[in-house]
Amino acid sequence: MQNETQPVQRVIACVIQSGPTILLGRRPLHKRHGGLWEFPGGKCEAAESDADTVRRELGEELGIHDIARVGSPLFEHRDPGSCFLIAFVPVAIFGVPQAMEHSEVRWVSIDDIPSLELAPSDAAFVRFMRQSRWQLEPPRTSPPLT
Repeated sequence: MQNETQPVQRVIACVIQSGPTILLGRRPLHKRHGGLWEFPGGKCEAAESDADTVRRELGEELGIHDIARVGSPLFEHRDPGSCFLIAFVPVAIFGVPQAMEHSEVRWVSIDDIPSLELAPSDAAFVRFMRQSRWQLEPPRTSPPLT
């Protein structure tokens, strides 16, 4: 159980979209919530901005070093039984994610996400998405060349 005097630790969960799908990673079995699916990301270090955390964590977890955009948090949730406050942030990337720390990464449609066993805070975010009828951003297209 969480120690009430323990400071809150901010964690960034990246909501990464590709067309009609969102990227999820399966947590390694030896970690907390091992074997469950989550939005990739990780703990903010001291004096680190959300964008700095995204750059560092996606490099470590997915081998992604080219971040196009980091948005404002869509949803925040206190992880049950821990000191973690998880902020779900939209992130646009360039490159192909690799499972560097997760046992597997997978692009999943919003409709298929509930069929996966999610970590508790990730499940809370998916419920929020579905209840608020949150929509994926339409794919961005380049303006026509003239």
